[in-house]
Amino acid sequence: MDDRDLGPLDRLLAERACERLIIDFLHRLDLGDPSSVAELFTEDGVWEWPAGDRRVEGREALGAYFGSRPADRLSRRLTSNIAVTVHSATTAGATSYFATYRVDGYREGIVPPRVPANVGHYEDRFRAVAGRWLLASRTTHLAFGGPTERLEATEDS
Repeated sequence: MDDRDLGPLDRLLAERACERLIIDFLHRLDLGDPSSVAELFTEDGVWEWPAGDRRVEGREALGAYFGSRPADRLSRRLTSNIAVTVHSATTAGATSYFATYRVDGYREGIVPPRVPANVGHYEDRFRAVAGRWLLASRTTHLAFGGPTERLEATEDS
């Protein structure tokens, strides 16, 4: 079966499910429980960064990786230009742009503005498993990147 065998409603539902995964991924990292991001991947899911030669494979390893984020990290990710292409009833891909604002050493309050720590795009591959769309792989391509800034403790904190 290829994408021509899908009706317009099935295609739309698949596209929306994949878009929602992209959004849920970011919300869980920034506003929720980072280790729960692994639940959005297939059991054999992969997250990789070719430029950094980093690769995390398998849901358990992904949970450990995302769960190891520093507890004092404040991050917000902006995502745009989400373009999902449905290949079949069970496979799809997407490209989306992102900018990550991130600091470590956060305690509370508003952090003065700064430039993003990373800007780039994701290439995602999705697979429907038991009727649920999941990330099979996410590849991160950085166009701009730098280290995570650590906020200095103030006398008031």
